[in-house]
Amino acid sequence: MPIIIAITLAAGVLLGSTFFSGGKKLSDVAKGYGKFREVLMLVENNYVDSVNTDELVDFSISKMLEKLDPHTAYFNAEEATAARSQLESGFDGIGVEFNIYNDTVYVVTPLSGGPSEAAGIQSGDRIISVNKENLSGPGVTNAQVYKLLRGKRGTKVDLAIERVGLKDKMNFAVVRDRIPTYSVDASYMVDQEIGYIKVSRFSETTFDEFKSALKTLKASGLKNLILDLRGNPGGYMERATSMADEFIAGDKLLVYTEGKDSRFDRKTRSHVDGLFEQGPLIVLVDEGSASASEILAGALQDHDRALVVGRRSYGKGLVQMPIKLSDGSELRLTISRYYTPSGRSIQKPYEMGKGEDYSQDLTHRYESGELFNADSIKFDKTKIYKTDGGRVVYGGGGITPDIFVAKDTLMNSKYLFELYSKNIIREYALRYANENQKKLEKQPFKEFLKSFQVSDVMLAELVKDASKAGIKPNEKELNLSKSLITSQTKAIIGRYVWGRKQKSGLNNEVFQVLNPGDNVYQQAVQLFNQAAQLEKGEFSSLNIPKNKK
Repeated sequence: MPIIIAITLAAGVLLGSTFFSGGKKLSDVAKGYGKFREVLMLVENNYVDSVNTDELVDFSISKMLEKLDPHTAYFNAEEATAARSQLESGFDGIGVEFNIYNDTVYVVTPLSGGPSEAAGIQSGDRIISVNKENLSGPGVTNAQVYKLLRGKRGTKVDLAIERVGLKDKMNFAVVRDRIPTYSVDASYMVDQEIGYIKVSRFSETTFDEFKSALKTLKASGLKNLILDLRGNPGGYMERATSMADEFIAGDKLLVYTEGKDSRFDRKTRSHVDGLFEQGPLIVLVDEGSASASEILAGALQDHDRALVVGRRSYGKGLVQMPIKLSDGSELRLTISRYYTPSGRSIQKPYEMGKGEDYSQDLTHRYESGELFNADSIKFDKTKIYKTDGGRVVYGGGGITPDIFVAKDTLMNSKYLFELYSKNIIREYALRYANENQKKLEKQPFKEFLKSFQVSDVMLAELVKDASKAGIKPNEKELNLSKSLITSQTKAIIGRYVWGRKQKSGLNNEVFQVLNPGDNVYQQAVQLFNQAAQLEKGEFSSLNIPKNKK
């Protein structure tokens, strides 16, 4: 999801400033425009068969933009409406943020709370086919992907997926559902002092949701806060800077942008009395945290306001301006780069016109061992910057955390992935919750959280369901993944019984069950002494392990 500056210009403004700027630019653009018009007219008038010139124009524009950076994109009218809905309103579909690079559909991230996340789709997965229709190869378009993935809720989509680290293709049966518009997924008190907020994207309503959640936590005694930005692909820049302003006091730079045209240069500073300008703060990031997430994390890190924990973020530091064209289509044109307060560009390296290499970055991180060992992170040592307190930070490739925590894959197994692919865990948990709802809801959720265990009998029933679906029992792999299977089953049961009547988008029950088994979260709750030292500026005594695994 690109960083979006919430400005929409008529196409004529941009074209006019180009055509009438004079000199060589005018000559080159006019020559190229004339050549394209000439070819299009020749095809229309003389080609042996009838052709759809609108499709030819759309295709040619998309191919032209592939010669630019990986985030400049063109959407026809239908695609533009569908793309905007992910930030502005809900829709029915499988819930993935995707990008097309070199005729391959890559999952940027499954949208939080959507069916793809529940089914086990992951960042970096490559969608090979949908309902046996090929989605890999020349000619794949945004419109084709939207058409295949979206549809009436309750209908099934069969996906063939390729995943890094696995030789065989994986098959997923995902049931379309309403994709929520909420972006704050969880907000709850971990104990009497520690609060937790999970933000899944930066949409129109994100800041309002966040501020409401923060107020509620403060009223409950909040003193220490974990802000979870993992898997957050970004969205509106202004929502991220507004959120940063709630943490950073005074008149301080939050982010600035610079482009070829000075019209798009801007600086954003803190200016309000924020709700949590004092108090230990920990921010969680990973390889799925992109664009607006990196603006927020970068500002907090540069001002020594938060301890950043997790893995290196995605590295997306280009700003797109959505430009509506006369026929309803939309050009998302990269107009500038953004920089954190210390002067860092977070954009990871890319070569113009080589989107395929760029899209393989997460695969390269996996294969190089970076996701599992901090020593494998490759810094550009020519791009050294310093925080307000003099700590060294690096530019040119995402936000590197202060404390690294490895990706946990110890409980992964082929059997687990097969359960995900056929939605066995979710379907079993929902059936159990429905059959036992009256008995379960007699107790408060806190009691369920503390005492409920997925029994061996329940696990055997789940395995039986899997066998009926064609998944052969594998005792060794079942034991390996048992803890993850049972915790996810419990989480879904808790959400169904206690959380489904909520009008907000909060999934507190799910996160309260799953977070204690999350290694990044487990590490974070132990680090508030360091976060307090950071806030006080006690850098000499700050004990930050550099290679935490």
